[in-house]
Amino acid sequence: MSLKDSFMKGITLNVIILGFVSLFTDLSSQMVFPLIPLFLTNVLGAGGAVVGLVEGAAETTASLLKVFSGYWSDKIEKRKPFVLIGYGISSLMKPLFAFSYIWQSVLGIRIAERVGKGIRDAPRDVIVANSCDENVRGKAYGIHRFMDGIGSIFGAVLAFLLLPLFGFRKVFLLAFIPSIIAVLLILFVKEKKHKHIESKSLEVSFKSLTPQLKYFICIATIFALGNFGYAFLLLRAINLGLESQTAILLYIIYYISYSIFIIPAGMFSDKIGRKRVILMGYGLFGLTSLGLIFVSSLSQIISLFISYGIFYAMIDGVQRAFVVDLSPPSIKGTALGTFHTSTGLAALPAGLIAGLLWDKISPETTFIFGFVISITAITLFLNLKE
Repeated sequence: MSLKDSFMKGITLNVIILGFVSLFTDLSSQMVFPLIPLFLTNVLGAGGAVVGLVEGAAETTASLLKVFSGYWSDKIEKRKPFVLIGYGISSLMKPLFAFSYIWQSVLGIRIAERVGKGIRDAPRDVIVANSCDENVRGKAYGIHRFMDGIGSIFGAVLAFLLLPLFGFRKVFLLAFIPSIIAVLLILFVKEKKHKHIESKSLEVSFKSLTPQLKYFICIATIFALGNFGYAFLLLRAINLGLESQTAILLYIIYYISYSIFIIPAGMFSDKIGRKRVILMGYGLFGLTSLGLIFVSSLSQIISLFISYGIFYAMIDGVQRAFVVDLSPPSIKGTALGTFHTSTGLAALPAGLIAGLLWDKISPETTFIFGFVISITAITLFLNLKE
């Protein structure tokens, strides 16, 4: 058996196709999203609180839909329609940023774009889980998230190269092209047919979540309250006196580190367990938050963007795999949707808290809060019995 065959053992074509879907989608997204904080502050004159509001409200909106899309995909036993509609909505929204002249418009479009994400994420993650052997689930999610990360790198590079040539608005319009390619690729995804399972009520589905899963979702949600996100890393870089172009380069470095470590993190979790890898990720986030409090030079900020990428690689796919591990087989969509919704609902208060601490007290206070929350989540996680 060749090295390639050995690596791909237990992984089906669906995982690869969905990986390319995420690659082209994130290529499009990262031509837009890293520019949004800069567009809001440099072009529209908004402050840190508005940046936090826009990012937080967008993620919260997406999260409100994830549990329902996951539940309904379980109920009708079909995932692909949700994936197709979700990616389609997101694709249509991205070029509309080019026509925004007030921050409220950016907020509305950002929310609408995230509606698509809310519809697609849980059903897509179930297809990934159903398209691999159980003993390589962490690797499967790692491969999918790796391709997502590669798209993000190329998208951010294009944003960096195209911004000085075309400006914010034309870059937003160009982002429409790769997003449409992603939607077309979804047509090649094939779903397995399952035997009909008697319809379940929403209440029964939630009651079927295991106690361990409920406890983990609570911990992940608490952690999400302190996860300030890449927008505040970019603001921190600008706060230190760096230009917008340099900040985008740092963002590219962040996604390169994420992409390098995402598959090893998934494979590592297959070997030593999800809990240990997630705990290490939470710990690294805490250390990164500490570093952002005291950072004062370009070399230091580069290392912190790298460490943030490694942290995110350690939890992004592994947390999804852990949710599937802890969920009953018949309600994977509901379980993943509940996880995505709960953690995503924390995004709005998390963004507002981070932004208000930034504006009203100091940038350092934002990262102190992140550190405290990470320690709290680690303490609670240590008590989780698998």
